[in-house]
Amino acid sequence: MVVAMPAGAGVPATPVMTLYQFNGPIEIPYYRIAANGPGRQAGSLTQGTSVIPCVVVRNGRALTDAKGTPYVGFEVVVDPRKDRGPSATRRFEEQFAAREAKTVDNHHCGPEVRHVLNVRKLYVLSKPPFFDPPGRGDREAAERAGKSQLDKIVRSFHNSPECAAVNESLLGRRARLERAWDRFIAAHDQRWDKTTLARAKHLDYAMRTAIYEGHLDRGCSAYGACERNVVVLSIRNRAVGQCLKRQGCRFPGDFQGVASDPSQYNIWDGYLTQISGLTACYLRTDLAERDHYDRVQAMYAQSVGDAEAILYGGANALTRVFPDTSPSELAELRHYYHPPAMGKCFPQRDRIEYMSGAIAEKGPDHVLIANTRIEVGERVGSGYRFKEFRFDQEDSGDKIRIEDNYPGFVVDGRKVSLRGGGGCTAYGVSSGCRFSNVGRYRRTPSWLTAGKPLALTCSIEDTGASCGDNGQTKRITVGGACDVDMMPVSRVR
Repeated sequence: MVVAMPAGAGVPATPVMTLYQFNGPIEIPYYRIAANGPGRQAGSLTQGTSVIPCVVVRNGRALTDAKGTPYVGFEVVVDPRKDRGPSATRRFEEQFAAREAKTVDNHHCGPEVRHVLNVRKLYVLSKPPFFDPPGRGDREAAERAGKSQLDKIVRSFHNSPECAAVNESLLGRRARLERAWDRFIAAHDQRWDKTTLARAKHLDYAMRTAIYEGHLDRGCSAYGACERNVVVLSIRNRAVGQCLKRQGCRFPGDFQGVASDPSQYNIWDGYLTQISGLTACYLRTDLAERDHYDRVQAMYAQSVGDAEAILYGGANALTRVFPDTSPSELAELRHYYHPPAMGKCFPQRDRIEYMSGAIAEKGPDHVLIANTRIEVGERVGSGYRFKEFRFDQEDSGDKIRIEDNYPGFVVDGRKVSLRGGGGCTAYGVSSGCRFSNVGRYRRTPSWLTAGKPLALTCSIEDTGASCGDNGQTKRITVGGACDVDMMPVSRVR
């Protein structure tokens, strides 16, 4: 489908963009404007800072480096170093919506702009900063709801002042959660022994990772619950039987270290913890009736018993949770991936190019084309005409549309390679899988062929994606060579 902009409507304004470099340094530099490109460093912003970018134009030329990468001026929307609470969330949402609705003649900066950022560190990320609502839970009521001693302690922690301090600010939430658990353990070591407290902490980390690594929209469906069990099994096997420092394991049984290492479970990346409830006190009793929290609490309650059995129940417990898989195969499961979340690619379409950042021109007007894909058109001088290539990721596949949002503009040819992409398979699963219709293509991880795709069966009380259906026990299988939603892989070395 091709969508054209109405005549005289202008072009889309630059969107709100966020500074992000996965698992990278927290500080990202910005620079003075020099005569022919970026100058000396002038300061830094932290990861997660949201900005409105603009194109610096001097003497009719946009500011880029020698390879054509734009360095853009910026206006800060949310600064994680100082902004917090509902006002920061609201400001981001309002500005994001306003920029999406706005059209302009060009993306030029005003004359007051003095500093620039490398556009390749900016991404269009729509999720706003996340904060727990104000309030306090009832620790005694929380403990009464626990089904085991470890469950009671986890719930008590979530309703504690120590937990409440974790998400007060946006920066350093992973470290703040660790310190909160240390303080909670120190404050309660007369009530529970330290081994039990430590096990509860490890269980909490494993459950946080399982819930937020999984697909939240699957809720309390049997598939969603079995998916969480697979995540917990991968955590267990990275800390039991082997313990590798590069996988976050500091000592045998270090489920916390493994589960919260961003190199293993990328949801623990510093910026990603700013926009999710991963480090939240989501088991607070006063949030039990609140949207989102009610379902997350139900998902936790559905899975925590299996998670505790996987981590601490031994081989017999593993075969109870995963009854159709041999203990030896279960012990070798350390890797999995979610095919829909892998690198997007479109081998079925010609001349599709990802633009991390480029300038397009039409006469005196310059626009920023960044963090988007384009359909490359005819060559014009040193550049190309183009249309925007957009898609919506739906369960059935990628719904593609072509939008002529920049009619007459020519994108810088230095940023167009026309090499195409590689490493794509139908749905991002094993290349040997066959489908009558293919709705999307994805890249596969480099280690896929080094292991064995594993199908894992669970018997789960299914209460549906909403977590509110009447419970019905179902046997469900997650994985296998052609599961397009989750791919557990064993025996990867």
